[in-house]
Amino acid sequence: AARPPAASKWVRLNVGGTYFVSTRQTLCREPKSFLCRLCCQDGPELGSDKDETGAYLIDRDPTYFGPILNYLRHGKLIINKELAEEGVLEEAEFYNIASLVRLVKERIRDNENRTSQGPVKHVYRVLQCQEEELTQMVSTMSDGWKFEQLISIGSSYNYGNEDQAEFLCVVSRELNNSTNGIVKEPSEKAKV
Repeated sequence: AARPPAASKWVRLNVGGTYFVSTRQTLCREPKSFLCRLCCQDGPELGSDKDETGAYLIDRDPTYFGPILNYLRHGKLIINKELAEEGVLEEAEFYNIASLVRLVKERIRDNENRTSQGPVKHVYRVLQCQEEELTQMVSTMSDGWKFEQLISIGSSYNYGNEDQAEFLCVVSRELNNSTNGIVKEPSEKAKV
């Protein structure tokens, strides 16, 4: 029997009692996925039940289906704050969307790294230098050091009449767990 043309593009899904409407093109973005096998092959290989409205019945949690469908729509992983990444991962695995599984795992790993570090500690250094040495000092600061503040402490008169302004230069860097509390010194040039 020929399908009515309207049905060929739009697909209704009933996920755990919540309706989602999407296009076949979106649902088939990942050829190996459950959704593609469900509705994009003639005579679906998954003998799937449809409800009385003709929507495919999927016995999964609809809360986590939104991020899955949005990922298929635009390729970005967007998860609301109140949703657990683990829940989205579970669904991504169920729907067999490999690229999304990878993304969610990376996201979970990043979050674990962030939370396991606890509050970020900073180390501060104060370096004294003269006006002419400032640019060199700032440009040779080693990786990880960030320029925080410059405090002028007036001028010294070591050069006859020439005023040489003196500055205190405050730099900081994050103390990561990975460095085991070993703080790399600013490079030699930066120490004046």
